[in-house]
Amino acid sequence: MNKILLWSVTAALAGFLFGFDTVVISGADKQLQLLWQSSDAFHGSVVMAMALWGTVIGAIFGGIPTNKIGRKKTLFWIGILYFVSAIGAAFANDPYVFAAFRFIGGLGVGASTIAAPAYVSEIAPADKRGRLVALYQFNIVLGILIAFISNYFLKDIGENAWRWMVGVQAFPSLIYILFIITIPESPRWLLSKNRDEEARKVLFEIDPSAKLSDIMDDSRENGINKHENIFMKKYRFPLMLAFLIAFFNQFSGINAFLYYAPRIFEEAGLGQNTALLSSIGIGITNLIFTLIGVALIDKLGRKLLMYIGSIGYIISLGLVSASFYYDWGGLSVPGFLFLFIASHAIGQGAVIWVFISEIFPNHIRASGQAFGSSVHWVLAAIIPSLIPMLFSEIGPEVVFLIFTIMMVLQLLFVIFMMPETKGISLETLSENLTNKKTKDEIKETATASIL
Repeated sequence: MNKILLWSVTAALAGFLFGFDTVVISGADKQLQLLWQSSDAFHGSVVMAMALWGTVIGAIFGGIPTNKIGRKKTLFWIGILYFVSAIGAAFANDPYVFAAFRFIGGLGVGASTIAAPAYVSEIAPADKRGRLVALYQFNIVLGILIAFISNYFLKDIGENAWRWMVGVQAFPSLIYILFIITIPESPRWLLSKNRDEEARKVLFEIDPSAKLSDIMDDSRENGINKHENIFMKKYRFPLMLAFLIAFFNQFSGINAFLYYAPRIFEEAGLGQNTALLSSIGIGITNLIFTLIGVALIDKLGRKLLMYIGSIGYIISLGLVSASFYYDWGGLSVPGFLFLFIASHAIGQGAVIWVFISEIFPNHIRASGQAFGSSVHWVLAAIIPSLIPMLFSEIGPEVVFLIFTIMMVLQLLFVIFMMPETKGISLETLSENLTNKKTKDEIKETATASIL
């Protein structure tokens, strides 16, 4: 188990770079807009959102290298993309060059949401898979927190503070590249490429008592079906699940908030320093409740965490909307947004990458994750890019009210559609969800697996 944990943590470090890359731009937000005299529309859709558009492309096409060259090599090249992006953006002298290098980093983010969860889910035992895959999410929020702290300490070093903010990511990127070299390839991927002996060695290191025959049988069956794709009728249910969980993740407003946290706090009447400090508080809250989510995901299950998160979303977003509408001021908005972040961290944040990595068969897992990640990142690019304009046109109170309504719909999705995947082997889940068994049948399988 120590080796599995070490390999899982190493792969999940891609999440740290994801979180850092996503949020570090928030500290440079207003400085860059003033420097290049950008309109709200250009600043939101190009300077701020270009990394997210890169993420969309990385998510759409990231399944190709993940399938073709393997999980490990894909993770290695993701580290290279992060490194190049950090150095290039730091030395950019106009918004177009800056946006281009941010786009490159976005490619790494998008691909990492496929390769890292796929790798960890394929090396993890069924009873520990949830928390091991959730290490990816933990690293995301750790990266977010470190980015907020880094921005705070670098904000006063002069007119080029923004260069240091985005460039400092080169250091963890280089460390990650060196670490990823030390992990083995996924045994399930090796089996899918008929590299049985290599797969057997890795599987023996993971768990000497693992049922290699079951995995090999599934791999051989999938080999026969290697020309299948995720849009075939029999995969409609897992495809719908991946779409909806990704859709609701972004319609909570999470990425819009993380990108513009200091701006939102300033809109609520806080000064610039207080806004940046409140952002650090958001990062700490995110980290603590992600740890709680990681600890509980294999005990309480994915579905119960989604119940908790959905109800917390509805309460917190409703209160944020009300506080802007009634102009409550003070620390009410940061307080309610802390509750929002806690709800996200323990629910969607802990569950999404675990759930999407579990619901597709081995031979189309990377493609299925690419689809779910693409939905997630297309919305993550569109929604934050509209925030400056929406705040000006309809006001933050209406924006947060829309997010609240969407979370009511998410709660209905969890109640009526979402199956529990806790404690079930990937091969059994594949059979259950592909054959579209009912939720009760899936629940019975889960109970039998646990007992």
